[in-house]
Amino acid sequence: MSDVLLSVKPEYVEKILEGKKKYEFRRSIFKRNDIDKIYIYSSSPIRKIIASFKIEKILKDSPEKIWTLCQKYGGISKKDFFDYFKNSEQAFAIEIGSVDSFKEHIDPFKVIENFKPPQSFYYLPFAFQQNL
Repeated sequence: MSDVLLSVKPEYVEKILEGKKKYEFRRSIFKRNDIDKIYIYSSSPIRKIIASFKIEKILKDSPEKIWTLCQKYGGISKKDFFDYFKNSEQAFAIEIGSVDSFKEHIDPFKVIENFKPPQSFYYLPFAFQQNL
């Protein structure tokens, strides 16, 4: 099993933690199929790992079909969704399972050697996973 660090904008992180966002949308997805857990990196200005969640399933379809299936718990406006998927033929929706919010947020710049915030996602080093 492996874990992934996913960059998420703070406004969407908040909705995930509140249980209002049950799908995280992506234009591309990890190639490995042994991903068990996703750690949430809240992007600027927070810049910390603040929670993790189990993956329920990953849906893959056209943006239109993904919107129809997931809009109720997508935590995003229709305009922002379709702006994000503009010129994309496929969309991915990661269904968010149980969420574990960290009391103390993790500064990845201090615990992951040569850390650079991921554009989309980042496979976490095994050593990082063992220290949590």
